[in-house]
Amino acid sequence: MPKKYIAETIGTFALSFVVLGAVASSGHTPVVVPVIAALTLGLFVYTIGPISGCNINPAVTLGLWSVKKVSTSDTIGYILAQLLGAFVALIVANFSLIASPMKPGIFDGKIFGAEMLGSFFFMFGIASVVYGKAKEQMSGIVIGGSLLLGILVASVAGSAGILNPAVAFVLNSASLVYILAPIAGSVLAFQSYKFLTDSK
Repeated sequence: MPKKYIAETIGTFALSFVVLGAVASSGHTPVVVPVIAALTLGLFVYTIGPISGCNINPAVTLGLWSVKKVSTSDTIGYILAQLLGAFVALIVANFSLIASPMKPGIFDGKIFGAEMLGSFFFMFGIASVVYGKAKEQMSGIVIGGSLLLGILVASVAGSAGILNPAVAFVLNSASLVYILAPIAGSVLAFQSYKFLTDSK
C-alpha cells in the first residue's frame, strides 16, 4: 500500500475514533464534538498534509477529483484507505471501556491498548515536528494539540490517559501498563512516521 494511503488510513481512524468516542461518552469527554473534530483535523493537516494532502474524508477526495486535483486511481485508493480507517475505528471503539484507576502490579490488556493508542497519536505529532513536516512556528501548537488528542483518545478508549511513565510514577500508577504502553506507542509512532516520510 502506498504511504499516502497509509497516512489517510491513520488520519481517518483518528478522526473517526475521537468523534465516535465523544458522541458515545459525552458525559466523560469535557470538550464538545465539533471542537474535537476540528482539533483532530487541524493537527493532521500538519502531520500528514505533506504526505497525502490530509483528505481524511471521501467527500473531500471526490471534490478534489471533480476539479482534477486528484487522479482517479488516487481517488479510489484514498477512499478505500479512509473507509478502512473508519472501520478500524469502529471496531476499536466497540471494545472501549470507561477509564478506571489502576493499581501498580496489575496488567490489563485493554488499558494497555488505550494508553498505547493515545501515546501513538501524541508521539505522531511530535514526530511531525522532529522530521520537519510541521511548520516550525506551529510546533508548540502541534505538540500541545497532539498531547490533548492523545489524552482524549486514551481516555475514550478506556485508560486514565497518562501517556507518560514519569507522570504515572508521580500519580502512584506506575504499573507495567502505564510504563510500557507509552513506550510502545512512542516507538511505533516514530517508526511509522519515519516510514511515511522516508523517500526510499
